[in-house]
Amino acid sequence: MWQRLLTLIRKEMQALLRSPQSRRLLIAPVLLQLLLFPFAATLEVKNSTLAVFNQDGGAASIELVQRLAATQAFPQVLMLHSQQDMQQVIDRQQALLAISLPQDFSRRLASGQGVTAQAIIDGRRSNSAQIAYGYALQVVQQYAAERNRQAAPARLLVQNLYNPNLEYRWFVLPSLVAIITTIGCLMVTALSLAREREEGTFEQLLVSPLTPAYIMAGKALPGMLVALVQGCIIAAAAVWVYQVPFSGTVWLLLVSMLCYGLSLVGFGLLISALSSNQQQAFLGSFAFMSPAVILSGYMAPVENMPLPLRMVSAVDPLTHFIVIVKGIFLKGYGLDQAWPHLWPLLAIAAGTLLLAYRMFLQRSH
Repeated sequence: MWQRLLTLIRKEMQALLRSPQSRRLLIAPVLLQLLLFPFAATLEVKNSTLAVFNQDGGAASIELVQRLAATQAFPQVLMLHSQQDMQQVIDRQQALLAISLPQDFSRRLASGQGVTAQAIIDGRRSNSAQIAYGYALQVVQQYAAERNRQAAPARLLVQNLYNPNLEYRWFVLPSLVAIITTIGCLMVTALSLAREREEGTFEQLLVSPLTPAYIMAGKALPGMLVALVQGCIIAAAAVWVYQVPFSGTVWLLLVSMLCYGLSLVGFGLLISALSSNQQQAFLGSFAFMSPAVILSGYMAPVENMPLPLRMVSAVDPLTHFIVIVKGIFLKGYGLDQAWPHLWPLLAIAAGTLLLAYRMFLQRSH
């Protein structure tokens, strides 16, 4: 029986790798996203335009504008001449942020009085604009504290654990291990049974000596292997190409990938069992992917979601694997720290594989 299972696995791998085009489809997206994500998928604000309406014209206000222009976030500063111009540059998206310095800015700063400046933020790009506002506020507060030495301002010293310089690639690339692995494993598994139905070989599988459980295992293992290979490629590139620190152990990362792959093939086989052709399986995979990424905490904290969505997030395997892989990379997770997120992956795998098996039996009769 094991020899027959190995034969089925070999058949699946040959179907995946039989043509140069199939091999390119497995590797090219991984390499493409490795090149794009670390540079494009970032919440950092760089090379943005800042609009300034300087009503003061004094030395202090001019120096402050120069400091803002010297930051990496605002290499372009657009000088305005009226309050109406501030509204217009935001309306036309010519600037992400507009600041108005009052007429008495330099005088009040020199006398040690409080200074109030107006900021207009583009709410259509609220996330980036809020980050840009934080950068500008930090420059303004630091400059005001330096000029007003009559009273030493209270300061809060910040230490960033696990990512001292707030390198955004350290966050993106470990998460990318999870996201790209999800795409590869889910697509390979979801298309497997649908391909058999479309090619007319599904009935031949049913009359073979293999039981339905062995057929499902033969369809699941190639997907797990693809996920493992893709995950290893991304992890190696993160460490050796992008210099992301790896604080954990390789064996725990591999075990976590296998547990995650097992949970994914459960969803993939469930989609495949419900699909009559590869087009349906393809659409089903993408219908799963978008909510899985959104609910995983990659784009927004899970804690910010309503309770029903947090409950759905708990059965999303991506939610748990992102925590594990980032913990292994940046925090040096051991098995005791990873286990609270590993056992949910195994529970999700058990539930989805059992449901897929029942669906497979119903569709095969």
